[in-house]
Amino acid sequence: MLTGTSGPGRLRSVTEIPARFRCIFSQFPYFNHVQSKALDDILYTNRNLVASAPTGSGKTVLFELAIIRLLMESTEPWQNVKAVYMAPMKALCSQQYENWNEKFGRLGLNCKELTGDTEIDDIFEIQNSHLIMTTPEKWDSMTRRWKDSCLLQLIQLFLIDEVHVVKDTQRGATLEAVISRMKAMNTCRVFEDQRPNMNTRFVAVSATIPNISDIACWLSDSVGPATSLEMDESYRPVKLRKVVLGFPCSNGQNDFKFDLSLNYKMANIIRTYSDQKPSLVFCSTRKGVQQSADVLARDARFMMSIDHKERLRKYADSLMDSKLRDLVLYGVAYHHAGIDISDRKVIENAFAKGDLPVLFTTSTLAMGMNLPAHLVVIKSTAHYVGGACEEYSETDILQMIGRAGRPQFDTSATAVIMTKLQTKDKYTNILSGAETIESGLHLNLLEHLNAEIVLHTISDVNMALDWIRSTFLYIRTMKNPTYYGLSFELDKGGIEARLQDLCLKNLKALSDVGLITMDEDINIRPTETGKLMTRYCVAFDTIRHFTSMSGMETLSDLVTMVSKSKEFSDVQLRVNEKRILNTLNKDKNRTTIRFPMEGKIKNNEMKVNCLIQAQLGCIPVQEFGLSQDMSKIFKNGVRVSKCLAEFLSHLPQNNCSALLNALTLAKCFRAKLWEDSPYVSRQLDKIGLSLATAMVNAGLTTFKKIEQTNARELELIVNRHPPFGNQIRESILALPEYELRLEQLPVYSTSVGEISVTVNMNNFDQLNAKKMPLDHHYVTVIIGDCDNNVVFFQKLSNTAFLKSGTWSKKIYIARASKGEEISIHLISSEYVGLDIHQEFSAIFSAKPFGVEHCGPESMTTDSSALGTRGFSQEHRAQVTTHTTHFNCTDALHKDSSKLKTEKRRCNHFCKNKEQCGHDCCAPITIGQLSVQL
Repeated sequence: MLTGTSGPGRLRSVTEIPARFRCIFSQFPYFNHVQSKALDDILYTNRNLVASAPTGSGKTVLFELAIIRLLMESTEPWQNVKAVYMAPMKALCSQQYENWNEKFGRLGLNCKELTGDTEIDDIFEIQNSHLIMTTPEKWDSMTRRWKDSCLLQLIQLFLIDEVHVVKDTQRGATLEAVISRMKAMNTCRVFEDQRPNMNTRFVAVSATIPNISDIACWLSDSVGPATSLEMDESYRPVKLRKVVLGFPCSNGQNDFKFDLSLNYKMANIIRTYSDQKPSLVFCSTRKGVQQSADVLARDARFMMSIDHKERLRKYADSLMDSKLRDLVLYGVAYHHAGIDISDRKVIENAFAKGDLPVLFTTSTLAMGMNLPAHLVVIKSTAHYVGGACEEYSETDILQMIGRAGRPQFDTSATAVIMTKLQTKDKYTNILSGAETIESGLHLNLLEHLNAEIVLHTISDVNMALDWIRSTFLYIRTMKNPTYYGLSFELDKGGIEARLQDLCLKNLKALSDVGLITMDEDINIRPTETGKLMTRYCVAFDTIRHFTSMSGMETLSDLVTMVSKSKEFSDVQLRVNEKRILNTLNKDKNRTTIRFPMEGKIKNNEMKVNCLIQAQLGCIPVQEFGLSQDMSKIFKNGVRVSKCLAEFLSHLPQNNCSALLNALTLAKCFRAKLWEDSPYVSRQLDKIGLSLATAMVNAGLTTFKKIEQTNARELELIVNRHPPFGNQIRESILALPEYELRLEQLPVYSTSVGEISVTVNMNNFDQLNAKKMPLDHHYVTVIIGDCDNNVVFFQKLSNTAFLKSGTWSKKIYIARASKGEEISIHLISSEYVGLDIHQEFSAIFSAKPFGVEHCGPESMTTDSSALGTRGFSQEHRAQVTTHTTHFNCTDALHKDSSKLKTEKRRCNHFCKNKEQCGHDCCAPITIGQLSVQL
């Protein structure tokens, strides 16, 4: 091999980089052609860079060289080194995390994978991390609060994998908005610090970028457009033959029947293109995967030796799925998320070793599986999204054909796409890399426009247009206006005017729903609702549904509303799931969901509703695919339900009932239990559904009952060895124990009353002594009246109880038109079983309270819900009502006319001393009524 520092075709040596960093590239002595060509630009400058190179050409090394450049300019212990790697799929992030955690860990760098659902506290996760792996959606939720964190402003290197995803109609808008926001953050930081060396460097790579100059212009720096490097298919280490086959589809043939017809053409395609090497076939549905495998096993006969057949028999014997076991003997298998994990591992192992000639799998697993094959077949280019049939995106197609080619075994590979005649040209263009990358931001502008308004990036229409100018949408609109619905005859000024109209249209939509306010000068301000939408990354359509609420919604109504959220639109209702879901909904012989729905389960919304209730009701769901859907639903459901509760808390209308139920539902999503569930033990460490069921069967349905049970008895109940019982009891003792106390205060008015609300943390001393962390737990105090008004609302975090373990507040209450009763609720943010609910009859009187107000009838309480930690009968809350005339305990035995009222000396010039609100004008309080309920 030739080495050198310049010149075409020369391979650069790894020895060009400092010796301490060469361990990163210990697997090879020379960089390949792609890496050698990029070396000078990426290692010896800080310019932004965009590279287009074929799959498998070693683009990851370009990222590693950029990281090394950053380290070369820093000093150990790398305190201020911060780099972000962003990829469109969690699987890519996980793969990169494992790779870099091992490589860069040797150099003392900490890696962190951030791909989970939105959490406000994730900002602290990056504090001690140097390399952060994330997805556009996750980084979007993080950077929507970037001005609140100096950590995010320390990002010096931003690595973008698969940048062509910007054209994706679903996810491209988020990627584009995030990159534009990072650019804005970088500009703001440089302007404020006046230090050019504080620039964030952008490095983006992709397999195909036909219009790479547009991406380079978008990622421009202070010098000009980013450096662009474009390498064609000749640089691919394993040469890939790409074949697009078009098949006729008659007008009366739907997508399902067309997909079915392709099964009978599969044997011929495998025979023609596989070269008797492993083949991977992608199908759109799980059922389609199994059907295709069945047909091929009948139609094809693979030439296999006796040893080969024996190996397949061993694999088959270790499988749980009987259908799969039979197919493996023929050299065919299927693989999807609905089969057992152990079976999937066996199949993956057999295919990776080359023992399994053909594997059928779903397209979704193309993102997570690292199973290269000599032949990759995409059977039909349509798949089901949200119940509707759609064509695969370019990202999906490239990801699937990227599995073609085994560098350690092959010098060539083949990818075959089976599609309709009508769409053959489209996929031919995709495979040739001739399809121009366009923006999709205009299709999802509402959410991202609102996010920038909340960030104050946009505060008027002119700034909105400035923001548009920083996007890829602006660059492509100028070059291809007809794609975005504009006339090709428009000049630059005309296009900008149309973009401004687009902004105004979207701003009006945000204003109509109450997400922003605009004055006559078109100054723009976010509302609390708009901030919530951005904070929780909730879709515009979801928030719009929230605004249509009446305020009287029940828990059942809210579950139905949340189920209709756009966040669950990708949950599909499969035909084979309907029987299971209908059984969960209504069945006389089994435990069913709490709020059954009318009729059969027939759409995605009903499926989501059913799975939410099944999880909260601890009803086992054995089907693996449904369990996966349930996990996805609850990740988004926690976020959506918290947003709903906060949205209602900011509304001025009569909505106490809806707010209370929303707070309850948010807690239920967090705990994965109904608020009155007997399975409270499931919230404890090491207690799953089976152990919680054993607790319930033993009558241990509250924390108090479990705490009072002997540790050894607990171990017998759950069939565990010591000290498991002690650990359970210690977990309960670590939970906060609350008490709620109420007092009526002397305000003499027929329209206004005053009460004192006190919340005590009864085990404060124990928690404080043991330094028990309560994490992020808080309780919400909500008081409502008979008119459904929220009289009082406040969250009490741990800090409210730090000093003495108690919190108190005096509250004025206006008399409701429908009655004098008020309801007081203490709602835990995370735990089922800690809530307290009380009913209280307030006294509204222009005169000092007499005996007629002091009897037990003046106070009612929901005894079933009282007590600390929600213990139903064991602990009762004490309600104390103060009077201002005499001791009510004595008054039950004495004639009130015989009692004398003493007066304090008063110098106030009051017209009516009896009705005066001053303490010194009021009769002396001789006693108080203290009733133990």
